[in-house]
Amino acid sequence: MNMRAVIGAVVVAACGLFAPAAAFAADAKAIAFSKGTDVWFMEDHTVPMIAMVISLPAGSAYDPNGKDGLASYASSLMDEGAGNLDSNAYQSALNNRAIKLAASAERDYTVVSLITLTENAPEAFRLLGLALAHPRFDAGTVARVRSQIVASLQDDETEPETVAAKAFFGIYFNTHPYAHSVSGTIAGVSAINVQDLKIFARTHWVRGGMKVAVSGDLNEAKLRDYLKIAIGSLPAQAPPWIQPVGKVGAPGVHVIPMPVPQPNLVFGVPGVLRNDKDFIPAYVANYILGGGGFSSRLTSEVREKRGLTYGISTSVTPFRKTGIVLGEMATKRESVRQSIQVIRDTMKTFMDDGVTDKELADAKTYLTGSFPLAFTSNAGIVSQLSAFQRAGLGIDYLAKRNALINAVTLDDVQRVAKRLFNPARLTIVVAGTPAQPQESQKGPQNPQQKAPAKPTKR
Repeated sequence: MNMRAVIGAVVVAACGLFAPAAAFAADAKAIAFSKGTDVWFMEDHTVPMIAMVISLPAGSAYDPNGKDGLASYASSLMDEGAGNLDSNAYQSALNNRAIKLAASAERDYTVVSLITLTENAPEAFRLLGLALAHPRFDAGTVARVRSQIVASLQDDETEPETVAAKAFFGIYFNTHPYAHSVSGTIAGVSAINVQDLKIFARTHWVRGGMKVAVSGDLNEAKLRDYLKIAIGSLPAQAPPWIQPVGKVGAPGVHVIPMPVPQPNLVFGVPGVLRNDKDFIPAYVANYILGGGGFSSRLTSEVREKRGLTYGISTSVTPFRKTGIVLGEMATKRESVRQSIQVIRDTMKTFMDDGVTDKELADAKTYLTGSFPLAFTSNAGIVSQLSAFQRAGLGIDYLAKRNALINAVTLDDVQRVAKRLFNPARLTIVVAGTPAQPQESQKGPQNPQQKAPAKPTKR
């Protein structure tokens, strides 16, 4: 292993193993930096490293019609040259100091992560500042990255889990920008030019609406110095807000035919916004229904009792403008119809009958007990802080979170179950061709299918 690889391994190990977990709530604080920029900071000198996550108002919901994938394309080019450094020179500058810089688009935000050893922090923040304020978007680099994206999109068309996820969002959100595939379409990416990328970066890689989370081996004064270098020269204005979400969902089953032995299902019902009083009860309820792995009802009914899948899960997903409860699974062609019926039946029982005292107690124990584990590294800390920032929460949420979960009652879960988990509202997308009823009569053979890989970009 060469020296760069050794240094890189040290950085990764430091991220993952040594930062404290106990005092995260008391130590996190908000820093006033500039109007419209939300900065949270946790000082930690346990290891000589710094981690930062920046969330820019630059998600796929801002993609122009006909140019789906612009936000993701631009984020892929963030480390491909800036200022007076072309792509090779910029990436060499990162690698020579084991600086880890990554960017990826979500629906609402582009999320940028930076990890560096303390001694290399001045250069790390300088390089980040160059990337944000002075991206090059050289024609040759843009063409090379475009070809990589198009090749990836072509591969996606053969993967049922990705096809199902992309189709679900398109069907569920219809004409709203959330319907856009985060990674884009081949036609959309092919239509994007260098000028489009430059305009997008100039108008969306901005301080207005930016969220910043930092943890590590520095003090507040040093953080302010680094922030001036990294984001101080960015425009202060924010882009226009994403348009409100109107009617969502298309209840029923939508089949995307594919010649695959194992179709994938993505299903969902309308959820709640993060600031809704029912969000925490919904979070707890979802853990019991489908978010709790082997302890969830859907896993019990679909996997354990009937052997219809290797894995099924649901999650409560809040966007800035709406919420959704989203689930996914894979099964044999012969088992698609039965699986859908079991999902519906399980949801109806959940909605009608609620949960038991033991289910609620077990959910609270897990959700509160596992929370500190997310704060065992600087990278984990900033990931959590950033997620709470993007959800629009205050920094005091860290201290209140477990108490809010423990306050959830059986009546709360029952109310939320009736509000959210109505199977009649399920939008279900199947990527793959279900067997005809006469084929299904052969009966399932407990296939123990491979669990579907969750697509990173939908």
